[in-house]
Amino acid sequence: MRRWSRRRFVVIDLALVVLVAAVTAVSVSISSGSRGVPEDAAKLTVDARPYGQPIPASFLGLSLEYSSIETYAGTDPARIDPVFTRLVSNLNPGQPPVLRIGGDTTDWTWWPIPGMAKPPGITYALDDRWLQVTRALADSLRARLILGINLEADSTRIAGTEARQLIDGVGRGSVRALELGNEPALYGSFPWYRTASGRKVPGRPRGYDVPAYIRDLDRFSAALPGVPLAGPALGASKWMRDLGPFLSAQPRLGLVTMHRYPLQLCYTSTKSLMHPSLAHLMATTATTGLADSFARDVAAAHAHGLPLRVDEINSVSCGADLQVSDTFASSLWAVDAMFELAKVGVDGVNLHTFPGAGYELFRIGHDGSRWTAKVSPEYYGLMLFARAAPPGSRLLPVWGEAGGQVKMWATRASDGTIRVIAINKGSTERDLALRLPGNAAAAAVERLEGPSLTASSGVTLAGQSFGAVTDTGVLSGDLQTDSVKPVDGRYVVHLPAGSAALLTTG
Repeated sequence: MRRWSRRRFVVIDLALVVLVAAVTAVSVSISSGSRGVPEDAAKLTVDARPYGQPIPASFLGLSLEYSSIETYAGTDPARIDPVFTRLVSNLNPGQPPVLRIGGDTTDWTWWPIPGMAKPPGITYALDDRWLQVTRALADSLRARLILGINLEADSTRIAGTEARQLIDGVGRGSVRALELGNEPALYGSFPWYRTASGRKVPGRPRGYDVPAYIRDLDRFSAALPGVPLAGPALGASKWMRDLGPFLSAQPRLGLVTMHRYPLQLCYTSTKSLMHPSLAHLMATTATTGLADSFARDVAAAHAHGLPLRVDEINSVSCGADLQVSDTFASSLWAVDAMFELAKVGVDGVNLHTFPGAGYELFRIGHDGSRWTAKVSPEYYGLMLFARAAPPGSRLLPVWGEAGGQVKMWATRASDGTIRVIAINKGSTERDLALRLPGNAAAAAVERLEGPSLTASSGVTLAGQSFGAVTDTGVLSGDLQTDSVKPVDGRYVVHLPAGSAALLTTG
C-alpha cells in the first residue's frame, strides 16, 4: 500500500513539474509578446521618416527662485548638497544642465548698494555667500545659468550693479544669459509692494505696454555687462502678439524666453479649462494646446536665428494646489507636455520649483549630517521623457489610433535606437500592436506606474523608486523590464489604465 502510494506521489510530482513548466512557458510567452496579436489591440505603425529638429542637448532644466538656492544646495560652498545635484543631473544624463534663477524673486532681489536705501519692493538681498554657493553648484554640474535681473525697480544702477556682481561671482563662463525682469506684462496691474497702510503699488503705471517695455530694455541694456540677454520672459501670450518686431529691435538678445502654466488657481472660473482639476490637467488643452501657443513665437525666434526656451513652466500657477500638482497625474502630464513642446520646436524647458510650491519637484531636507529628498510624482515623468528623448534624437510619426486617452510618441536616436512611448491618461486599459521600421529584434519595455492618478506616493519607473525619501538621488530597487518579441511583425504591449510604457529596441 505504501509502495503504491509512493508511486502515485511520484506521478503527481512529475505532473506538477510539467504543469509548472507549461505555466512558466505561457508566462514567458506572454511577456515576450509571442501570444499573438489580440483582436481588439490598437494597431499602430511608427514611420521611419523623422520630422522636426533634433532634441537639443540640455533640453530639460530647472527654474529656481533666488531664495531657493541655499535651501536646495546648502549654505556651504565646500559641501554642496549631493542629493540635489544628482536630481538635477538625472534629467540631463551626461549633459551640462541649464538652470534658470529668477521667477518672482527676479524683481524682488538686489545687490545692496552702499548709500542707497533698499527699494520698497525688494525682499531678498544677495551676498558673497550666495555667490560662492551658486558658483560651486554651477561648477559641480557644469551648468549654464540664466540669471534674472531686476527690471521692476526701474533703476539702471540697481540692475547694473546686480548683473556685474552676479557675473563676477559665478563666473562669466557659467552665464548663459541675463534675463531682464519677470513677466513685465503684469507690471502695471500686479502690485510690486504694499504700503504700511496696505495700499497696492505696481511697478509701472497702469497701461504699461510693449513700446514702454522696449524703451526700458534699451535703457537698461546700456547699463549691463556685455553678455547675451534673454527675454521677453512673458507669461501672457496676448501682450506681445507679434514677437518679430521685438526681436529685430533687440540686437543683444541671445535667447528668447517664455513662461507658461496650463492651469491657474486664481482669477479663473471653475468652468474654465484653466481651473485646476485632474480632468483639466489630463485634457489636450494642457499639453497640445499649451505647446501650440508657442508655435508662432518659435517660428519668429528661429527666423531671427535665436533659440526659444520655455524657462518657467509647471502645472498650476498662482498658488498651491496639491490635489492636482502633487499627484501621479502630473507625472503623465509632464512627459506628454515635454514631447508636445519638443514637437513645436521649443529648444529647451525649465521646470519651476521652489520650497512650498504645490508643484515642487522634490522637498529637500537636512538633519545636520545628511541630505535627503522627498521626490514628487511629476519628477518621475520628467525622467521618463529624458530616457525616451535623448539629445540628438528625432521624433518619428506614429500612424493609427490608439483609442481612449492614449498618446503615442516615438523617437530615433543618433545611434539608430527607436523608442516608442505610450501614455494612457484614461481609465481603460489598452493593448497596442506596434509595427516599427526595419527592426525584428526583441525590445525592452519599462513602465511608469502609480497606485492611481490621485496618488502622491508609490510611483515607480521600471519598478524602481526613490522611496519615501532618498539620501542618494538615485532610483533604488530591482530594475523591472519586459522583453517583447515581434509577432507577425508587431510588438504587443499591454498598457494599463493610468500609466505609461516605454519600448526600446536594440
